[in-house]
Amino acid sequence: MDNRPSSRKKAVNLSIDAELVAEAKAAGTNMSAVLEKALERELRERLHEKWRDENREAIGAYNKFVEEHGLLSDEWRSF
Repeated sequence: MDNRPSSRKKAVNLSIDAELVAEAKAAGTNMSAVLEKALERELRERLHEKWRDENREAIGAYNKFVEEHGLLSDEWRSF
């Protein structure tokens, strides 16, 4: 998400608690920048969760294999 090239900005309408908006303005908060970062973080978390869900079975099978047979690189380890 953070590696995306800069893109055009799109104006959107949002409903946000009025007191929260007032506090953010009083604090000099750039709400657009904060929302962009929060959306990037949320999307990144959802992508990671989706990846974990899609790969859960394969990861479990690999972990079971390692438990039963050890790592394939064990014979070359020097520690």
